[in-house]
Amino acid sequence: MAREFDRKIVLEDGSEYQGYSFGEKCERVCEIVFNTSMVGYQEIVSDPSYTYQMVVMTYPLIGNYGIADDDFETRVPTIGGLIVREYNDSPSNFRYTKTLSEILEENHIPGIFGVDTREITRKIRDFGSCKVIITDINVSKEEALKILNETELRHDAVSLVSCKKKWYSRTSNHKFNVVAVDCGIKLNIIRSLNQRKCNVTVVPFDTTAEEIIAMNPDGVFLSNGPGDPQDVTPVIELVKNLKGKYPICGICLGHQMISLAYGANTYKLKFGHRGGNHPVKNLETGKIEITSQNHSYAVDAESVKNTDLTVTHINLLDNTVEGVECKKDRVFSVQYHPESAPGPQDSAYLFDKFISIMKEAKDNA
Repeated sequence: MAREFDRKIVLEDGSEYQGYSFGEKCERVCEIVFNTSMVGYQEIVSDPSYTYQMVVMTYPLIGNYGIADDDFETRVPTIGGLIVREYNDSPSNFRYTKTLSEILEENHIPGIFGVDTREITRKIRDFGSCKVIITDINVSKEEALKILNETELRHDAVSLVSCKKKWYSRTSNHKFNVVAVDCGIKLNIIRSLNQRKCNVTVVPFDTTAEEIIAMNPDGVFLSNGPGDPQDVTPVIELVKNLKGKYPICGICLGHQMISLAYGANTYKLKFGHRGGNHPVKNLETGKIEITSQNHSYAVDAESVKNTDLTVTHINLLDNTVEGVECKKDRVFSVQYHPESAPGPQDSAYLFDKFISIMKEAKDNA
């Protein structure tokens, strides 16, 4: 006997898509976005940058290799929900320990499959991101739209996902001490720094400049994270107080907050950049990097001209700013994810650049 639809999603424009449930069977309102990655659904589900967002996977088959214990990007996933075309609940992978549905259910995250993800993706691409509700099949469209209209998307995502007290990730025979400001940091960023002989002290997003100065780090790292960078005023103020004192590197949200601290502006993109196939040009070398991205906001290129920053990378799809640098302050950042796992490895050199800047600063101290 064929399974009957038991869940649906409704968008702000009233479009309705019926499907089948997996994960937690709960009602939720989020911003709807899409991701074009062909692999890496576990890393997407566990990326804190997706807090309060419901992600449409454009690749049609999801769940087929299950969940592996070593591949999480955060210990407690906070993604808003997952929308897929076909869900496989019988994984074929010797590393898998749980199914995707089990992980979603454990973390109270709703999922739906059997919907037309191509149509939904085109709608987001053509009309932009919007609010979406996932709910029971028996809830009327009118009732769903009423809930959508009455629900405001939250702006406290960074405070939700940031650690509440500092913690340490050490490595043997370390050469550098790095303070990583946690705005929703991915574990593979910390692994990438550990692999390069950095002891990492991870601190909450509202840690003060005085507290970091007392730790006497060799460098400061600003992580990725969810939401609007202009909401994260403690980190913007932190950069203003620390720039020129220590080498500073930022990724994604960290890139945007560095730009804001130097006086540039940010704006929200129509539907954002999410996936592992974005071409970015390094303006210093002329090389094209294939990058992994996940962000809704971008740095305004014109506003950078009035700051001490220089644009170092641009996105070849829409010419948005993908990297900035202030050499005299030893500060640089990129919009994309050089640590992405799985993902392109073209940009791993950026961690080596951070190491070389810290080494130069130590040698000249």
